[in-house]
Amino acid sequence: MKPLFLCYPKCSTCQKAKKFLAENQIVVEERHIVEDHPQKTELLKWMEQSQGDPKKFFNTSGLVYREMALKDKVKTMSPAEMAEILATNGMLVKRPLVILEDTVLIGFKEEQWKAALLTNKQD
Repeated sequence: MKPLFLCYPKCSTCQKAKKFLAENQIVVEERHIVEDHPQKTELLKWMEQSQGDPKKFFNTSGLVYREMALKDKVKTMSPAEMAEILATNGMLVKRPLVILEDTVLIGFKEEQWKAALLTNKQD
């Protein structure tokens, strides 16, 4: 199974992540996070897979997040409520995302990506 790479092409962090993938010859299935935004069921599955705080899936520096005044609301939401809101707009979702069989990488942290993608790289 190819990793799923969700990105926004105009995002500089996504561009860095894409460059990292290309330089390391990691083949992914790329998906435009705005044109084909994650659905609630996908988000719930990924939240469970990530084994971290579901709030990490929010793009807290994004304009939509601020416009919707989600900072305080998110603190009391259940994962299902978070997934419901995240599924309404791809710009609310932290990017890039890489979905692997057993884990989810949220945002581009090169060392974390190296550990997850290069040690388990299958040709």
